[in-house]
Amino acid sequence: MQSISVPTAQKLTATRRYDLDWLRVLAILILLFYHTGMIYVSWGFHIQSSETSPLFEDVMRWLHRWRMPLLFFISGAGTYYALRRRTTGEYAGERFKRLFIPLVFGMFVIVPPQIYFEWLFRGRFSGSYAEFYPNVFGFEPYQDGGKGGAFSWHHLWFILYLFLYSLLSIPVFRYLKSPAGQRLTDRLEKLVARPGGAMTFVGLIILSQILLRPFFPDDTHALVNDWAYFVFNLLLFWFGYVLVSRPRFAQILSDQRRIFLFGTLLCTIYLYASRAYLSRHPELDDQARWEILYHLNVNCLTWFSVLTSVAYGYRYLNINRPILPYLTEAVYPFYILHQTVIIVIGYYVLKSGQFGIYGGFGLISLSTLAICVLVYWFLIRPFKLTRLLFGLK
Repeated sequence: MQSISVPTAQKLTATRRYDLDWLRVLAILILLFYHTGMIYVSWGFHIQSSETSPLFEDVMRWLHRWRMPLLFFISGAGTYYALRRRTTGEYAGERFKRLFIPLVFGMFVIVPPQIYFEWLFRGRFSGSYAEFYPNVFGFEPYQDGGKGGAFSWHHLWFILYLFLYSLLSIPVFRYLKSPAGQRLTDRLEKLVARPGGAMTFVGLIILSQILLRPFFPDDTHALVNDWAYFVFNLLLFWFGYVLVSRPRFAQILSDQRRIFLFGTLLCTIYLYASRAYLSRHPELDDQARWEILYHLNVNCLTWFSVLTSVAYGYRYLNINRPILPYLTEAVYPFYILHQTVIIVIGYYVLKSGQFGIYGGFGLISLSTLAICVLVYWFLIRPFKLTRLLFGLK
């Protein structure tokens, strides 16, 4: 058993952005409730209730545009601070330990129970987990709906993409540190200083989607056929790096927070109004035009909501608290664990038939929260091996 030192405020550097830590904790906590909600919507999930909630769908439709983009932005920001203390070689090695090792461990240990319980739920398999597990070593890729094989990264796609972004972006970050890169950052600083200037970054996101979405229309998380979504989040990762690379950026964004909030509210109103209008007028001849406008709007909504979160976060959350170091360390293994726990508990809740939508949602989400906290505290945090497998220092 390893002797673990207690993380303290004094060990965090004076330049640390506590607001980004708080936002990461908030986004991953919301992810727990989001994935629980997936059981009770009509979009398709590994296990699914026969009863669905339109209210959940309305709330989650907005969250879908915000939660993962914010995490990629924060990850890019964290990369800037990591590279201040490491060479690029050290950074690549650290990314291998903290991302690739947990990804491989997760694909062989954490994800297979999700597939097993989905197969049970869909009637595809009826044996024990010991009888199921050899299917993983068939290395046949899983397919949505419980089809295909039992080999997948499931929700750990985020870790895979982040690992690839980290390595692929090393030349970009080297360039940004060069004299030419600093001149580019000077120009970006002048742009960001204009009212709403940072909002114009969405133009790069929109351009990437115009070029790639016709060929890769769906967000698959499967890498090989997901290039539109891959580039979408890669840009957010780069934006996070750039917009923390100078202290002045944080204050500029904070000063413009109301502009970003106004843009987010406008995009949110259009998101729901356009969906309501189209659902009531399915006979419209110009559906294609409405679809284009819808996707342009959700790209803007994503970027504006991320800016709003970061701007208000810096204004109100850039404060350390004694609990923050614990939360900052715990959220990564929490993320790795949470979906598996949701599906295992959700399987038995749905099979019992004794809980409605809201009762089941509450039971699954709160039970998952408690179990993940206990597993982290007693089985992951104290031991060297489990800390390595879950990406902890």
